[in-house]
Amino acid sequence: MAALFPPWTNTATRIVLGALAVAIAGAIATPILYARTPFATGAGDPLLQPVWFDHRHHVRDDGVDCLYCHEDAERSPYAGVPATERCMGCHAQIWNDSSTLALVRDSAATGRPIRWQRVHSLPDFVYFDHSIHVNRGIGCVSCHGRVDEMAAVYQVHRLSMSWCLDCHRDPAPHLRPRDRITSMTWEAASPAELAELAAQYRPRSLTHCSTCHR
Repeated sequence: MAALFPPWTNTATRIVLGALAVAIAGAIATPILYARTPFATGAGDPLLQPVWFDHRHHVRDDGVDCLYCHEDAERSPYAGVPATERCMGCHAQIWNDSSTLALVRDSAATGRPIRWQRVHSLPDFVYFDHSIHVNRGIGCVSCHGRVDEMAAVYQVHRLSMSWCLDCHRDPAPHLRPRDRITSMTWEAASPAELAELAAQYRPRSLTHCSTCHR
């Protein structure tokens, strides 16, 4: 009796099944890989703000400390942005007639807040507390990068769960003295110094889901 299907259909079936397996794997892997690319995370992409603010000038040239503007980082989950009055503390005397600062002057006069574009944004289901990290020896540069070298601030790291967990599994190498939290250039002089900091802060390796997902 003749075969129902010719021999070449065996090869065709294998090819089709292989193609389906590759397609299914690709459909699963593609969004996972895409979520880790700069296109999805926004890393490396400066955001245009309503007022041009050059961190290089303010931080590096004028020596303005991070906590002067983002003072809530020490005591709140949110670092916050400075009120317009904080800006006008300097700019009422410096560049007080500059067209670049027209929106700042308008905000100070009317009380309307400036709608800054948020650069570092975590999903709503992620809990992050700035004050815990700052008061436990994690410096601003660890997450935000060399802001003193940015004309327009951008996200340096991908801020993914795996990136956070890399630090949470072994936080000791990222520690620094409390008075060097805002330094952009501080580095530990030796492993012994890091060991002393670890003994001082006693960091915990928090990797349980409820640490960030509450």
